Amino acid sequence: MTGYAVVDVETTGLFPGGHDRIAEIAIVQVDPDGQVEDTWATLVNPGRDLGPQRIHGISAADARHAPTFGDVAGLVAELLRGRTFVAHNAQFDRRFVWHAFAGTGYDVPLIAPTTLCTMRTGAQLFPTAPRSLAGACFHHGVTLDSAHEALSDARAAAGLLRIYLAGGARHVVPGWDDVVELAATTPWPLIPATGAAPVRRGVSSERDTHFLARLAAARTLPITTWEKEEYLELVDRALLDRHISAREHDQLAELCVQLEIGRAEAGALHREYLAGLAAVAWADGVLDPAEVADFLAVAGMLEVPAADAQRILERPVPTSPDITSSTATGTGTSSATSRFTLAPGDLVVFTGAMDEPRDVWERRAGAAGLVPHPAVTKRVRLVVAADPDSMSGKARKAASYGIPVVGEVGFARILDRLALSTTAGVRTGG
Repeated sequence: MTGYAVVDVETTGLFPGGHDRIAEIAIVQVDPDGQVEDTWATLVNPGRDLGPQRIHGISAADARHAPTFGDVAGLVAELLRGRTFVAHNAQFDRRFVWHAFAGTGYDVPLIAPTTLCTMRTGAQLFPTAPRSLAGACFHHGVTLDSAHEALSDARAAAGLLRIYLAGGARHVVPGWDDVVELAATTPWPLIPATGAAPVRRGVSSERDTHFLARLAAARTLPITTWEKEEYLELVDRALLDRHISAREHDQLAELCVQLEIGRAEAGALHREYLAGLAAVAWADGVLDPAEVADFLAVAGMLEVPAADAQRILERPVPTSPDITSSTATGTGTSSATSRFTLAPGDLVVFTGAMDEPRDVWERRAGAAGLVPHPAVTKRVRLVVAADPDSMSGKARKAASYGIPVVGEVGFARILDRLALSTTAGVRTGG
């Protein structure tokens, strides 16, 4: 007997034959007696938004570094070949894996007669035990480190399989040995391995460095007004939701390379941008704690030292035309660059499985005078995504058009600012 392959997948939704895809897959190889032989797992780039992220916890910043299923199909096939496919609620995982292979052009023998389910087996052996993975693990004393993390779930299911094998599953479950024999003898298509490396959660914190760290130290030519405005406008869009996403770090780094802006010049421009924020904060003659906190948060995102930021906030002065001298020391203010604003009538597009139902966000947007729109066009002003690094078609199209993409928290902040500006306008008769 070859043994078993205990599999778990995290997915973008519930429907493998439609738009949903695998976002993470783990395989635990187990010998015929239930002992773990090897483990393997990777995130999978689904080429779309990640669906219910509040459930599986996978970030788009991580998934964008992951291989596609096609990249790992050959390795997955080798890990499954000749082994009985096992999963908790196996029909779900098996169908997703089968459809993933089919999407790459391969018909693999992942069928019900070559599959065993730890949920069904547990119900047959221990009728009073809970059927959910977490409940069954608690009942049998099996470790489940992190629910809805593929490798953790697969290891837990492998632990249940070991207990069930020790409890006589081969003799209690009808046809068990037939399933194992069929899985061991059914041929698989030969699928070339690409050598793609697996990617685990948290990879973005290792690979996605701050955009400033990717730049050359300095440039030799002075920055033109056009270059300065182009860069500061992109900075402003990136900071719209007070979060610089991984995609926006890439965009800022790419623009700096294109314009030959080095770290020194970017740092000077960041101080100029902060001086503009300080001038806005002081416009009413009062600096409240929320404005200070927001200002310092922005300074941190732009990697301006807190001491420099504090000096800029305390002493906002008129704009200096010489950004290489006055702004480098934090004495300049914002250039003529216009800050990104939304106004009543602007089109807003929503994408992804959000924490709040989409119709709730659409009503809130409408109440603020914005117009929800079904598709991204060049007339759209903003895209709101479940994840600012969303890989949905709408988010990718927005990025190609230079349209800001923000998350739910950021959009809530924008709506609050829009409400405040509207109220201020009414009070002043503007």
